[in-house]
Amino acid sequence: MNDHTFQKLEFNLIREMLAGYCATNLGKSLARTITPSVRSRVVRDWLIQVDELLRASGPHGFPPLAGVYDIRDSVRASAFPTPLEASHLSRIAETLTATASVRRWFSAVCPVAPSLQSLSDRIHDLSPIAVAIYEAIDERGEVRDYASARLANIRRTIEEAKDRIKVVFDRLLRQSGTTRFLQYSAATFHNDRFVLPLKAEYRGRIDGIVHRSSDSGATLFIEPSESVELNNTIVRLRDEENREITQILRGLSQRVQLNAREILNTVGAIAVLDLIAAKCRYAQKRDCICPEVSAEGPMELHDGRHPLLVELFAVDGEHKDPLRATHGEPGSPSGVPQPLGWGTDEPRTSAHADENAQFMAGTAHPSAEPIDNRQSTISNPPREVVPIDLRLGDDFDVLVITGPNTGGKTVALKTVGLLALMTQCGMPIPVGKGTKMPVFQDIFIDIGDEQSLQQSLSTFSSHLATLLDILRHSGPKSLVLIDELGAGTDPDEGAAIGQAVIAELLQLKAKSMLTTHLSSLKAVAFTTPRVDNASVEFDPETLRPTYHLRLGEPGNSNALIIAKRLGMPARLVQKARQYLDDRSRQLSKAIAGTIESRREAEAARKIAHDAALAAQREKEKYEHELHELQESQEAFARWTQWIEALRPGDEVFAKPVNRNARVVRMQLHKQTAIVSSRGMDIEVPIRDLSTPRII
Repeated sequence: MNDHTFQKLEFNLIREMLAGYCATNLGKSLARTITPSVRSRVVRDWLIQVDELLRASGPHGFPPLAGVYDIRDSVRASAFPTPLEASHLSRIAETLTATASVRRWFSAVCPVAPSLQSLSDRIHDLSPIAVAIYEAIDERGEVRDYASARLANIRRTIEEAKDRIKVVFDRLLRQSGTTRFLQYSAATFHNDRFVLPLKAEYRGRIDGIVHRSSDSGATLFIEPSESVELNNTIVRLRDEENREITQILRGLSQRVQLNAREILNTVGAIAVLDLIAAKCRYAQKRDCICPEVSAEGPMELHDGRHPLLVELFAVDGEHKDPLRATHGEPGSPSGVPQPLGWGTDEPRTSAHADENAQFMAGTAHPSAEPIDNRQSTISNPPREVVPIDLRLGDDFDVLVITGPNTGGKTVALKTVGLLALMTQCGMPIPVGKGTKMPVFQDIFIDIGDEQSLQQSLSTFSSHLATLLDILRHSGPKSLVLIDELGAGTDPDEGAAIGQAVIAELLQLKAKSMLTTHLSSLKAVAFTTPRVDNASVEFDPETLRPTYHLRLGEPGNSNALIIAKRLGMPARLVQKARQYLDDRSRQLSKAIAGTIESRREAEAARKIAHDAALAAQREKEKYEHELHELQESQEAFARWTQWIEALRPGDEVFAKPVNRNARVVRMQLHKQTAIVSSRGMDIEVPIRDLSTPRII
């Protein structure tokens, strides 16, 4: 995987979107750096974690991560000679306290989600460190008076000195001979020393030390001689206090440093856990599933939707600004960043300038708007993503997609590429059940206007350079996505190059999807094994693309149909048809002759797929019911053994009184028991007895 692929597929937007579903900054940081794995076992393990957490979240909820902060920098800084600040230690204690809740959550979840056990093992019991910090530092991040006996003594002595100074100043302020020299009758502070606000014209009237004057010079701040020694005492005690606080913080910092590895392992595991939970929230919010993953199997995509369009339209439907809003609370991101090519960030060719925003959205390209007033009342369908069905690597390895501009060809490529990247990051994807995704070693893409001014390359030359690089590095485990193959040069020469590229991709056994407008490339599928056609539908009645992808059917430009619908005289249409060369007409006849049978074959394949899904659902339902029955039988067997082992004095929970009670006598022949609760003996059915509860 390379940065070029990430950029062209706008994968950074997927990262940002996922970060919006995280609950902590730890998880957000991890989400913004996720990278696809090329190891099928790793990908399967990631998806199993997501799948198991999704099931466990029903009864147990998502992990409780309130109070968890990114303390990694503070933990690493604890190794420095300078101790951590009290506020940083307080944040560490809060995080370590929160991990206790996570440990309890794991103890309940791991039995039903065993794939999370490895994460649970990485979360250490660090409560002693949190307790030690809380004993010394309060919730405001201030060192407590009793963090040490010496600190308590120092602060008590400071307060006593303050009281003595207060006596001195109260006496001075009660003397009329003193107050008439002051700007106001109150003491104030200068560098932690008590001073009086003396009027400048009365300098020398009060014996003491002038520390400073006001900005206007009208007031002198004087420390009376009677309080100098007491103030000196307080200053000295403050220095001692600061030294003692430094010692306390150093001791706590050293304790953090001694446990730094365990702390970092713990917060690292919580970051991964938050990332997994974010994937689950995304799956729930956007109706995603974990696909079946194989190392080298074919791709089988059912109801695949472009994930960024799904997010964009969903946010837009929630009446929020999808281009400017920032992510909100976890599980409900308030926006998705604007993808490249949807604004002015990236130059686009006219062939797909607006396709990202139009594809699958139910809105027509401006050039396809009907100009006949009789058709101007056609209403736009709702902004919903139209899913696509697609396969690759089963009965063909190269898929050539044709059809009108802004019909969805380019975004079909991006959809497949993004879904592959997301799968290999262990993310659930917006697809239907039965979807199968192989794990690719590389994903290559040539899309958009890649013209390089620095290299003085034309658009065609730039695309050709990219194609050659792709062919040099592709192999059987590569996914190749090429937009507008053969474009940018003479159509005949472009088609020849396109056929050569297809032949090379077949030789390399790379799984490939190509889009083109060249009619001659449609014929390749009819004469070359392992190559097939596909097209994006166009409705000639409404002059709008439908964005449906049809396998086995090459697309048409529909230019003559559109011309006729827009009012071109029939004689001109007929003359235009005559100018089509024989090869084009023969190809059109061949296509028309195969479309119906191919549609029937694809329909039969879909029926078989739906039947297989229905059978799988029935099997899963049966297995679930069987599992529940077995659990009930085992629970009843355990309860029966427990009942038979009860003896007088044993504690039980009695449902009729809704509290714990003591067994007085068992009456198994009557299926009842006499229990004592709050001084009363009560006869209850044994079916209403269970193990005692912690109340």
